[in-house]
Amino acid sequence: MPKSHAPYPPEFRVEAIRLLRSSGKSMAQVGRELEVTTETLRQWMKQADIDDGLRHDGLTTEETEEVRRLRREVKTLREEREILLKAAAFFAKETGQIPR
Repeated sequence: MPKSHAPYPPEFRVEAIRLLRSSGKSMAQVGRELEVTTETLRQWMKQADIDDGLRHDGLTTEETEEVRRLRREVKTLREEREILLKAAAFFAKETGQIPR
């Protein structure tokens, strides 16, 4: 099982992508120099290309963050709705009224 690594700072990723694009070195060579796996560099490069509009086979970083935010919001709204339904049922029972 591979060891996990703390996330790389965004500045490091940007610099790695710049180095890949401008140095003319292979991905393997840049990976060895930066002590990053070639698969990690490949993923960073793919995401950078998507963000820069060079590829269209994935979500941009902004879109991915929006999806995460919206999923959290939906989860919260569902929890709140469930609480309100239980509260409505409780108060209907207390007052003897049937909820619609």
